[in-house]
Amino acid sequence: MSKRKFGVSTHLYHGQRLGRDHLMEIAAYGFEAVELFATRTHFDYHNPAAIADLQEWLADAGLELHGIHAPVSESFVGGRWGPALSLASVDRDRRAQAVGEAERALHIARRIPVGVFVTHLGVPRAQQPPPGDNNRDAARRSVEELQQIAEPLGVRLAVEVIPNDLSRVGSLVHFVEEDLDGVDVGICLDFGHAHMDGDLVDAIETVSGHLIATHVHDNRGRADEHLVPFDGTIDWPGVMTAVQKVGYDGTLLLELATHGSPKATLVRAQQARARMERLLTT
Repeated sequence: MSKRKFGVSTHLYHGQRLGRDHLMEIAAYGFEAVELFATRTHFDYHNPAAIADLQEWLADAGLELHGIHAPVSESFVGGRWGPALSLASVDRDRRAQAVGEAERALHIARRIPVGVFVTHLGVPRAQQPPPGDNNRDAARRSVEELQQIAEPLGVRLAVEVIPNDLSRVGSLVHFVEEDLDGVDVGICLDFGHAHMDGDLVDAIETVSGHLIATHVHDNRGRADEHLVPFDGTIDWPGVMTAVQKVGYDGTLLLELATHGSPKATLVRAQQARARMERLLTT
């Protein structure tokens, strides 16, 4: 069997306040790691007591904090997103707010070891960003500021493939290689986002030199559904072969939405993991 770690994002419980039982549930289905989705209505990363609780819950569950997803919104309540936080905003105050919130979330790593900090550059096309936003220069300044905070904490920054022109696969590779020349920043390949934008196997090969994190989920190619792998139209045998071919041996992090209930979703996620492991050993 594959020795690769599999994790689950707390995105699965995004509409709830994160608690110990959620992490125990993830561990009960055999997963080794979690990524914290940092939205204050889900987990108040401003609160030192909440961070202390998280450390205790992780220890109780035997889970590693693989990563933190930088805040992308001020809130998520009742299935609705609050105002967006954009690291690529041309508005100085909006960009400063997004950087400030990301910095507060990064400070979790002062207390709990964290491998990666995943950031969005700008907002997805579907959110209809204001004209001139999703700005490459603003994104570069934000990432450089956050990298200076992350590096002394032993955290690597990973910019995520998302559905906008700044963060498509080829554009993101150019951003890391050219705009961030000499800055140690990697890429988080979101499988579902890349699948919506083209060929996921090609995407894996394109980002391979910078691939340090993954968001693993499925869709039918049109909407960002965050389905359990094998429930959409992604070619998982081809994808697992490509993952091996490029030598990525890091955590495969499932970023799922609740379809049914979290527990039912985890049951199917556990089954999908077993199928992916078989593909990785054939």
